[in-house]
Amino acid sequence: MEKILIIEDEEKIARFIELELKYEGYEVEKALNGRDGLELATTQPFDLILLDIMLPELNGIEVLRRIRKDSDVPILLLTARDAVVDKVAGLDGGADDYITKPFAIEELLARIRVGLRKKTNDSTAKASTEVRVGRLALDPVKREVRVDKSYIELTKKEFDLLHYLMENKNIVISRETILEHIWGYYFSGETNAVDVYIRYLRSKIEEPFNLKIIHTVRGVGYVIKDEKD
Repeated sequence: MEKILIIEDEEKIARFIELELKYEGYEVEKALNGRDGLELATTQPFDLILLDIMLPELNGIEVLRRIRKDSDVPILLLTARDAVVDKVAGLDGGADDYITKPFAIEELLARIRVGLRKKTNDSTAKASTEVRVGRLALDPVKREVRVDKSYIELTKKEFDLLHYLMENKNIVISRETILEHIWGYYFSGETNAVDVYIRYLRSKIEEPFNLKIIHTVRGVGYVIKDEKD
């Protein structure tokens, strides 16, 4: 039975989600503040965490940051905020997905299923070998990236995006396909999340090492290929 942790300070919402998840067959624990949630998250094994951003005692972004030091458990943010900056901050901090309140329980359950599938896929991927594009190497087991002998620190989303591009070397991938694969569901058309994260990768991988391997295909998406190509 898959085990889910709810960290949510609004007790009625937490109880509602708990009942729905138990009805779906999940094992559930819940915490009503950030400190208790962090304690549970770091002392017990969970398959997925639902994490509110606005929490007493310790806010959700800080809880997320501390969990990510030692764990890659799927984390779905629950937030009443709808500003892009808050969503990007959460995703950049290591969250796998977010959902804005108020939400339909059917959508939440769908997001949870996506998160759990990604966890399973990530576990399977641990048997993968290192992938390379020219001087750039990525180890999916150690989650390490390097150019020549220099190691590069990436956020979880940056790493996942780079890994996906490298696995599909020389194949042009649309923004929509990238969004669905990396973020787990289809974003509305106004978001430029892919472009933002491509800029992050270029600033960390291409510019410092004088590389040109990530290419924009105007009106379509992106492709990664060796410099000589």
